[in-house]
Amino acid sequence: MQGRRNVGWGFLFIALFMAVGFVLGYMHDLAPAREQWIAQYATGTHFELRLGHAHGALLGLINVAVGLTLLKLPVPAPRARWISWLALAGLLMPVGIVLHLLAGVPPLLVLVGGTAIIVATLWLAREAFALRQA
Repeated sequence: MQGRRNVGWGFLFIALFMAVGFVLGYMHDLAPAREQWIAQYATGTHFELRLGHAHGALLGLINVAVGLTLLKLPVPAPRARWISWLALAGLLMPVGIVLHLLAGVPPLLVLVGGTAIIVATLWLAREAFALRQA
């Protein structure tokens, strides 16, 4: 039953990065220093927080899609396990963005996560196309 973890973690990431969206909305519309925040729209903290928000929600959604697909398609267990773990490793991308923002961690996790989610998605596409030919 590969895929359940992807669905659970995917929804968790969607919720967490939705909360980041509320922080962004607060900073844009209600915060005392909102004019400064708006002026820095494409730079620094503001840019990285928006980047993390967008990628966290998107990769959470991709994990939900991967998980549900793995639960429904007859992908052989060893390959399904690899696809599942690679998709979960893709969640390192938004984590890496946030860690870079908050702690100055080098963006290695961003690259690892980005590569993992691309490989997982391409592999799952290959599995889906192979089913059509069977």
